[in-house]
Amino acid sequence: NSFVARTNTCGELRSAHVGQKVTLYGWVQYQRQGLFLVLRDFQGLIQIIIPQDEAHSHVRKLLSNAPVESVVRVTGIVSPRPPGQENPKMPTGDIEVKAETAEILNSCKKLPFEIKDFIKKSEALRMQYRYLDLRSFQLQYNLRLRSRVVMRMREYLCNLHGFVDVETPTLFKRTPGGAKEFLVPSREAGKFYSLPQSPQQFKQLLMVGGLDRYFQVARCYRDEGSRPDRQPEFTQIDIEMSFVDQAGIQRLIEGLLQYSWPEERGSITTPFPSMTYEEALAEYGTDKPDTRFGMKIVDVSDALRQSDIQFVQNALSYPHGTIRAICIPQGLRYLKNKDLESLKESAKSQFNQEIMEIIRRPDGSLKSLLTKFLGEKQQRELIQALNMQVDDVVLLAAGEHKQVCSALGSLRLLSANLLEAAGLALRDPAAFHFLWVVDFPLFLPKAENPTELESAHHPFTAPHPSDASLLYSDPTKVRSQHYDLVLNGNEVGGGSIRIHSAEQQRFVLEKVLKEDSEVLSHLLEALEFGAPPHGGIALGLDRLISLIVDAPSIRDVIAFPKSFRGRDLMANAPDYVSPEELEPYHVQVSWPLEEKEAKKN
Repeated sequence: NSFVARTNTCGELRSAHVGQKVTLYGWVQYQRQGLFLVLRDFQGLIQIIIPQDEAHSHVRKLLSNAPVESVVRVTGIVSPRPPGQENPKMPTGDIEVKAETAEILNSCKKLPFEIKDFIKKSEALRMQYRYLDLRSFQLQYNLRLRSRVVMRMREYLCNLHGFVDVETPTLFKRTPGGAKEFLVPSREAGKFYSLPQSPQQFKQLLMVGGLDRYFQVARCYRDEGSRPDRQPEFTQIDIEMSFVDQAGIQRLIEGLLQYSWPEERGSITTPFPSMTYEEALAEYGTDKPDTRFGMKIVDVSDALRQSDIQFVQNALSYPHGTIRAICIPQGLRYLKNKDLESLKESAKSQFNQEIMEIIRRPDGSLKSLLTKFLGEKQQRELIQALNMQVDDVVLLAAGEHKQVCSALGSLRLLSANLLEAAGLALRDPAAFHFLWVVDFPLFLPKAENPTELESAHHPFTAPHPSDASLLYSDPTKVRSQHYDLVLNGNEVGGGSIRIHSAEQQRFVLEKVLKEDSEVLSHLLEALEFGAPPHGGIALGLDRLISLIVDAPSIRDVIAFPKSFRGRDLMANAPDYVSPEELEPYHVQVSWPLEEKEAKKN
């Protein structure tokens, strides 16, 4: 309460304050029949008793007529509530304030929605009136917890471990590869800035500059269009260190998260488990496994190798052919036929992958189109390999390893959603399962042209020391020194040890990726001036906080987020600017014909 006119906040008053005269400021939460109202501020609620005697008639009239969400000042005496009228659900439920004087500081007009967490309102309406939505308990809690976590991270990095907090520019130039960048016109004809998708180059240049340990709460920008649960501008906890290896970065981040983790969310155990990219793909069908539940992908190739099933034999004849399956516990009890059909349809439409189902009946026998092709021994081996219990349902796929695993990984998550919707508790919402995923491939074939390669992450990632020679002979086989941090099936961080040799960096850009290295001439030159070995990581702050508070969307942990389509619905941005304003930037808008006509009319 320093620097302000109030004596106390609404939410801090307790029985110890009984008899004290207090001055409170807040919003009218609700008012009942001119007898009392509930006043709210950022810290909580307090019941205000409206005086009924003639001497205070002006106070009664003022408070009785104050519209909900009006801002008021109340001065009064803290009193115990009458016996039997205490409210154990309110932290201030043992007391009330008997109003003596009051003032309406600002009256509130009719609200577009009620400021209550349990009232359903469309997200578009919430974002249009974001300043009202911010008054809700949940958003207040989310933003205050976010602030607390960031403050603890600063303490850990700067005060305990000697990191330097450096702001890097947001007006930069285009970076090859990666996500699309926003362009900013300049007054030089035909020349544009780019908004950085991360401070990647700057943090490496800071290491060349000898800063040793850099940290920033960094604003980043990606023009990704309408992708669900992504934001065009977002925040990273950005970190870089000199003379460090992968294990050093991992230990730093584990310590950072343990130090900044909110007490009310329990404690987290370190070190976090680690898994290679190949293991993650083989067992979970994804590079960001949710390890809170089982249902792992199982290789059943050996159990079916001797069978006469044509599609099995076809699959196994390919170089990377495999037969894999997942076992859905109690699937027969919890899933309907339409659920199983939707799972099979999903695999077909998304991955072009056929799925066979196998059910273990109550009598222990198997029900499937496959069983007539399988002897008793093969059936027993299949049951054993998948640890099938009565009422379990198995989804089986045959084909190329990566496609099969990716399809089953997707079905694993969809099945978990269906089981939980039907009432089977599978994933503990209060559990936090961190995981490092390591040994990613350094390069991947381009989707639009598989004969060309692109960086699996970005072109500055160093090759795995064991694979360094393969970079020049067979780059497709090179593993990287990249590492991802996964939490409950969501990627919350990613980083790598960087290339610090100009010669190796130029080779990757020009010979492997076929990029024009001239765009990065400043970085390549910097690496020639005694660049130290260095590495780093970036944590996605929005995603991390949304998982900590169990928010349905990252928009619920950002004060002023953009909509699904990247628009600010409150201020209606982006907006048109006049041709006169564009003229200094040498930019002309080429309007689609229908928009030209609309503007004429």
